[in-house]
Amino acid sequence: MKNQHLLVTGGAGFIGSHLVDALLAAGHQVTVLDDLSVGKVQNFAHQVDRPHFKFEQGSMLDVPLVARLVGGVDAVYHLAAVVGVKYVVEDPLHGMCVNVRGTENLLEAAARRRCKVVLASSSETYGKSTQVPFREEDNTVLGSTAAPRWSYALSKLLDEHLAFAYFRQEQLPTAAVRYFNAYGPRLDPRGYGSVIAKFIGQALDGKPLTVYGDGEQTRSFTFVGDIVRGTIAAMDTPESVGLAFNIGNPREITINTLAQTIRDAVDPRLDIVHIPYAQAYGAAFEDSPRRLPDVSRAEKILSFTAEVPLEEGLPQTILWFKEHSQ
Repeated sequence: MKNQHLLVTGGAGFIGSHLVDALLAAGHQVTVLDDLSVGKVQNFAHQVDRPHFKFEQGSMLDVPLVARLVGGVDAVYHLAAVVGVKYVVEDPLHGMCVNVRGTENLLEAAARRRCKVVLASSSETYGKSTQVPFREEDNTVLGSTAAPRWSYALSKLLDEHLAFAYFRQEQLPTAAVRYFNAYGPRLDPRGYGSVIAKFIGQALDGKPLTVYGDGEQTRSFTFVGDIVRGTIAAMDTPESVGLAFNIGNPREITINTLAQTIRDAVDPRLDIVHIPYAQAYGAAFEDSPRRLPDVSRAEKILSFTAEVPLEEGLPQTILWFKEHSQ
């Protein structure tokens, strides 16, 4: 669909700014709402002079602002959220408040406007489930309330429940996309807690790469360009309404192998050291041993398949870090 006016919340962030680039390139008018707590103006600085781009700095908790912006657009990509394990563990109350109340404010405004909303969710919603690969209809397994990291997963699940409740009760067209470990240029380790960004940063600084736990936990890493394509497909596909989709690369790699790959690409002389989870995040921290998506629903309904392998995306990411390390 061409020539729409689209709102991207969190559009100054890593994924959001790449989404903005793609939407503008497709001929849309784009408004970004971001509080810049994590996002950076530099991420969209190359777009500020374009006539079809507008930036509003503000919070998802500002009800009048959210209502005004949603009231003037045709559809909404909702990516604004508090993300990153470090931030969630340190301040779970803030994370839940922003993620849930912000989403509720957005959906309430969208219901008045009757515009479609694509909600960015996360592979974290599967929690500690061992039913791998993860399917969208599977049960989630969340940890104890004594482990604050699961508050993020719970907030994203509640966001999805809110979105689909608005779909069922208010006929608001909504869809959710569950991202699996996005990486690529503009990735910021301070904002997202990305292990790829952490390893690259450590390697470029000449420091040992620090692996939490035994390093045999696995993850599936998805290049940001694929993440953006899947997100846009969820918006442009009418059949996506009322459904959640895994947007990820169905290939898993151990964190040890990832560390070795990045170390060898930057400086093979560097050490790799292992740190207990408790030392990094506290005694109550819990983690998932595997996180692998089943992408058959996205392939069938959205015609989406991740195209960029780690061997291609990782060098692009390392190069970007090198160019922006000063």
